[in-house]
Amino acid sequence: MTEIFVYVTCADMAQAESLGRSLVEQRLCACVNLLPGMRSLYWWKGKVEEGSEVVLIAKTREALLERFTQAVKAGHSYEVPCVVALPILGGNPDFLQWIHDETA
Repeated sequence: MTEIFVYVTCADMAQAESLGRSLVEQRLCACVNLLPGMRSLYWWKGKVEEGSEVVLIAKTREALLERFTQAVKAGHSYEVPCVVALPILGGNPDFLQWIHDETA
């Protein structure tokens, strides 16, 4: 199996909830976790910026990553949204099978 986590940052909880719901409804991921309260410092257009963000962590399959990324880009307010895939190296086989079964 090729299940992955995808890390996405969102401007606020409303955006994270809307985007997360859309991704789950499209079956591009089996589940999303929304983690509010992240503070970010980053370079943007030649200067250091800072702000609050919400982390969205999705459980999906590697085969869906391109479609997942396009859906995030289409529904995101950022010019360059963060979408980063991380491998799942192991875990509960039943849970990993659930991710596989619940995605398109």
